[in-house]
Amino acid sequence: MSLVISRTPFRVSFFGGGTDYPAWYRREGGAVLSTTIDKYCYITARYLPPFFPTCHRIVWSHIEAVSSIGEILHPAVREGLRMFGYDDARGVEVHHQGDLPARTGIGTSSAFAVGLIAALNALRDAPPLSRTRLFEMALDLEQQRLHDPVGSQDQVASAVGGFNRIDFAPSGEITVTPVRASASRIEALQSNLLLFYTGSSRLSASVTGELIANLDRRAEVLREMHAMVDDAVALVQGEGDIEDFGRMLDHTWRLKRSLSSGISTSVIDDVYTAARKHGALGGKLLGGGGTGFMLFYVPKDRQKSLLKAMSPLLHVPFRFESKGVVLLKNGDL
Repeated sequence: MSLVISRTPFRVSFFGGGTDYPAWYRREGGAVLSTTIDKYCYITARYLPPFFPTCHRIVWSHIEAVSSIGEILHPAVREGLRMFGYDDARGVEVHHQGDLPARTGIGTSSAFAVGLIAALNALRDAPPLSRTRLFEMALDLEQQRLHDPVGSQDQVASAVGGFNRIDFAPSGEITVTPVRASASRIEALQSNLLLFYTGSSRLSASVTGELIANLDRRAEVLREMHAMVDDAVALVQGEGDIEDFGRMLDHTWRLKRSLSSGISTSVIDDVYTAARKHGALGGKLLGGGGTGFMLFYVPKDRQKSLLKAMSPLLHVPFRFESKGVVLLKNGDL
C-alpha cells in the first residue's frame, strides 16, 4: 500500500467521565455514556520516496524531517512506528490534520492514536485490525508506551464509533454496548445539544494528576457518577421526559467540578451561569477540565436566546456519527 488515509471521529462524553481511569476502574469498575460526532482527525501515511535527503517526514503543528525514528519529536508517531516494527531502512511520511483543535476535551489525542495505528497497520498491507484490537493498541500506546495519564474511554469511542455505553471491569475487560433507541428519540436528544468552543486549549496532565491523587477522597462522587450512566441509558432508551437528560448533565457537572480544583475556572463558571440563565437545562465542560469545549442541553424554543448570549464563543454544529475509524485507500482517492 503506497498511501493510506485514516479518518477517526472525535467524541462527546455525557456521563461517567473519571470512572474510566485505570487507577479507579481496576478497583471498582467504571462506565461512561458517550457518542462520536462528525468531526474528525485525518492521518495520511505513505512510504517516503528515496529522493529526499532525510529518511522520515512528520507533519503536525511542526514539520519534522529526520534521519531516524529516534529523532522524531512527536511521541505518538515515534512510538507508533516502533510498535509496528518500522525502522530506518525505508522512510515513512505521516501527516496529521484535524477538524477541531487539540487539547480541548474532545478526545483528540486518542483519536490521533487510533487513526495512526489504523494507518500504519494498513500501510504494511497487513490484515485489518478489529475494532477491539484497535482500541487495545491505542490504550497500550498512550498508557503504557507513552505513560500518559489518560482515561480509557476516548480510544474505545473513536475506534468503535456510535452512541454507546462503555463498561470497564476491574479485570481490565472493556465492553461496548450500543444504546438502542428509536431514531426519533435520538434526534430529539441530538437536536437539543449545542457545542461551544471557549477559544483555548490545555495539557490535561496536571488536572488529571490531581484527580487521580484524589480518588480515595472522591470515591462517593465517582460512584454516583458511575450510577448516573445507568439512569441516563434508561432515560434515552425509555419514554420519560428527554429534557431530564439536560438536568442530569447539570448534576453530573456539579459532581465533576468537585473532583479537582483544576476542572473549572472562573471563566468556565461564568459561561455556564450565562448559559443556564438563557435557557440551558444543564451542560458540562468536556474532557479533563480547565478549558476547551462546552456542551449544553437547550430546548429548541430557547436556543435562539442562548446562541445570542453565547455569541462571543464559537458555536460548533455537529451530528452524531456511527462509523468509528475508517480507512481510505488508493482506490478511494
